[in-house]
Amino acid sequence: MTAVLSPEARALCLAVQQLTDDMLGLISDRVLVRRDRRRTACHVRQIAMYLCHVVLQLSLSEIGLAFGRDRSTVGHACAVVEDRRDNPAMDELLSALERVTVAFLKARAGEAA
Repeated sequence: MTAVLSPEARALCLAVQQLTDDMLGLISDRVLVRRDRRRTACHVRQIAMYLCHVVLQLSLSEIGLAFGRDRSTVGHACAVVEDRRDNPAMDELLSALERVTVAFLKARAGEAA
């Protein structure tokens, strides 16, 4: 069965990615060289995929559609991010990103009402 992604879900995924990028940009204190920028973009995308799965409760297939990736790539990203939670600082960062994402969703729902 092929997953279908609504335009609203796609927009939410892209908003979560932008939010993640902005939040990580605020805490980054070093100028990134070209190679690091690509790596950073990959990490941002992995974290955003993880947040979409955990917070938005979207399936791996739906997230893959939103990010232009395969569901197995999304599964790998979620596993990588979950493994990083063993680091207390990363766990704290991910918890903060989850809270910010939930707050964003609540604010967005309030605007729609």
